[in-house]
Amino acid sequence: MAKHNSGAIIQPFRQVTGTVRVPLHRQVYQRIKNAILDGALAPGVRLPSARVLASDARVSRNTTEIAFAQLEAEGLIERRVGAGSFVAAAMPEFVGKVNGARASRRPASGNHNSLSTRGRRITAAAKTDPTVTLAFAPCMPSLDAFPLQTWNRLTARRARLAGRALLGNGDPRGYPPLREAVAHYLNTARGVQCDAEQVVILSGTQQALNLTTRLLLDADEPAWIEEPGYLGARAALQNAGARIVPVPVDEHGLNVERQIKLAPSARLAYITPSHQYPLGVTMSLARRLALLAWAQRESAWIFEDDYDSEFRYDGRPLAAVQGLDSGGRVIYAGSFNKVMFPSLRIAYIVVPPQLVDAFIAARAVTDGAAPALAQIVMTDFIAEGYFSSHLRQMRALYRERRDLLLEAVVCELANSLSVEASEAGMHLAGHIGKAKDDVKISEQAAARNFHLPPLSRYYLVDRRARPGLILNYAGTSPENIRRMVRTLATLL
Repeated sequence: MAKHNSGAIIQPFRQVTGTVRVPLHRQVYQRIKNAILDGALAPGVRLPSARVLASDARVSRNTTEIAFAQLEAEGLIERRVGAGSFVAAAMPEFVGKVNGARASRRPASGNHNSLSTRGRRITAAAKTDPTVTLAFAPCMPSLDAFPLQTWNRLTARRARLAGRALLGNGDPRGYPPLREAVAHYLNTARGVQCDAEQVVILSGTQQALNLTTRLLLDADEPAWIEEPGYLGARAALQNAGARIVPVPVDEHGLNVERQIKLAPSARLAYITPSHQYPLGVTMSLARRLALLAWAQRESAWIFEDDYDSEFRYDGRPLAAVQGLDSGGRVIYAGSFNKVMFPSLRIAYIVVPPQLVDAFIAARAVTDGAAPALAQIVMTDFIAEGYFSSHLRQMRALYRERRDLLLEAVVCELANSLSVEASEAGMHLAGHIGKAKDDVKISEQAAARNFHLPPLSRYYLVDRRARPGLILNYAGTSPENIRRMVRTLATLL
């Protein structure tokens, strides 16, 4: 039988190009593989020789030889001495239908039918705000004022001294000296009653919420949430399949008494008592005690999100609800990411003793442990006094920016924006008339490079109850604060 030197025609097979970031031999390999999987090259068909293929593709013969070797290693082709290269004869019958089947199963854009029930909940509950770098970005600290040189020096020193010791698996509970430092700080500064054994180091408050809802909530169990309230908490509860029960917030915080009368039963309550997000009010002592009594009576849990309590400008920070808890019903969460810088990814959760083992196990099976180097450097930053010094400087800086924002609002927006002075935090809530559309105003501000989340987005029930805007000032320069207020005056 005469030998056919040309072999099967591989269509289309134009010249490969070195302008893309894929190596030439990989391009040749992928095109032949696709032709086989598409059924364009049937089982047993003889391929062009490496020399002919190299000429057609305008690459070196060594390039095509490497591609053929990979195809042979994957069982897609067979190479016979003296005969050439052939598509594997034992290729399954369905191979030619692979791409067609994939195409037929590919959902239309935005179709989530292929997701699990939980997957659909996650995508539906995902926060709509993208990561923003606009002025007034939510809870953004002043990065320009962070002592970066000190942090870099501590990092370099620890990396040099620790060496390969940092390369192993970490403790899912967190670096022990950091847990000790966190427990000491919370005991002295926040009135939290805990020891290091109750502290678990996490990447952020959102991870704390996700672990808590997974461990303590079954599907369709009721959970209280502040109305208006933090979108991340709403997302975590929705992801867990909980039945969300919005509880109104007034000038005294979560209205516990009203909710107990209407619907006392719940498995968990999420609160931001020291500085409610987004309204900025503080939960009264009477309501804190009422909530603790309710949790004890109903065997419910309280998740206390103490997200920015370090920044209190009038008097000392208020003691945490956890410090008043004698029944072990409060799960307390805090974060260094808003105090230091967002990419630090170090937060902490303080859990009641009876839940410690469960949270450590959940932490271990989700993502193991936080990176060791950042935890060690954070420990040094605290132990050597830099953390307390940084907090003092940021309190003074943020107070100046808060006062500047309030003054500018009075001068420029006295008749169109009502802002209540808050004693703490990194933002203010500004209220506008009910006739105005805060979503539209927020979009117009974003077009001018300012991120002002609409207050209506944080309501679950009545989004037109009290329209307004969230004014985040901590990470915004004085110049941008003045420019934003002037811009907002034109929009309102």
